[in-house]
Amino acid sequence: MLPAVTHNPWRLSVAPMMDWTDRHCRYFHRLLTRRTRLYTEMVTTGALLHGDVPRHLDFNAQEHPVALQLGGSEPDDLAHGAKLAQQWGYDEVNLNCGCPSERVQRGAFGACLMNEPHTVADGVKAMRDAVSIPVTVKHRIGVDKTESYEFVRDFVGTVADAGCEVFTVHARNAWLKGLSPKENREIPPLRYEIVHRLKRDFPALTICINGGVTTEEQIADQLGHIDGVMVGREAYHNPWIMAGWDQRFFGDAPVHRERCEVEAQMVAYMARCVAQGTPWSHVARHMLGLWNGMPGGRRWRQVWSDHRLKTLPPQEVADLATAARLGRQAMSASSALAPAVGD
Repeated sequence: MLPAVTHNPWRLSVAPMMDWTDRHCRYFHRLLTRRTRLYTEMVTTGALLHGDVPRHLDFNAQEHPVALQLGGSEPDDLAHGAKLAQQWGYDEVNLNCGCPSERVQRGAFGACLMNEPHTVADGVKAMRDAVSIPVTVKHRIGVDKTESYEFVRDFVGTVADAGCEVFTVHARNAWLKGLSPKENREIPPLRYEIVHRLKRDFPALTICINGGVTTEEQIADQLGHIDGVMVGREAYHNPWIMAGWDQRFFGDAPVHRERCEVEAQMVAYMARCVAQGTPWSHVARHMLGLWNGMPGGRRWRQVWSDHRLKTLPPQEVADLATAARLGRQAMSASSALAPAVGD
């Protein structure tokens, strides 16, 4: 049975995903769910120390609640990043201890930090001393072939002693050698029971689960064991699954909104982005799953993906896409592009 609805801010969230969960993606997701917590792509402390800070941190006010995920290991650098997160108005700063990519390992952060729990604890303490917003950690259940429960239990215990109260646990090991990041999301076996046991052993902590959860039924089942569920690629590829989350999992009134209304709001947002110098294609790529599984959805997606249409205003492309989805002959001022809407 699903537990009674609570005001736990981490009850549902969309995972930080590199190259995907940028501010345009998060704006789109917020049109589908008001309550689900959204995370940025991982931003490294080096990027905030030496790069274009506004480019990395700017976001739309409509995105709240939104969290910044940091990648790094040096306490002073993490504290600096956390301060910027708070100054920019983020609701949380999250430390990445779960990414298995070799590039991240070369920076001595991500999943390899699980082998150094005291380093993580030092970073968490530095961030907590620097800011008042929540400091959280996302991590795996183990590294390489280390599958003992004691490994992840001691990691959580050490980091919790430094003041971290919220842990999001990807229920797979991170294999640091021999697997790509994509394979690391699929090959190491899911062991949900490890995360459930963490919640039993640390009842005062907020424990959230990540990995392999794709349906509302699976979300409801997990919420019977732990405090929150983080959904990743399923939310990106099939975003309409989020449209019912506020009502089912937060007890909110249903959002009476159709897919075509969400698309219209995104088209208006694209027009604003174009006026500010951002090509609409940088935005549209995030909503390509909006009509997945619906009649005409593939034809609609083909139109929005057609590079030949990038010079047209977003409203004209939307008209072509709707015509294609409904099976009507596409008519526009650029009639030469009409074949792009066919199968």
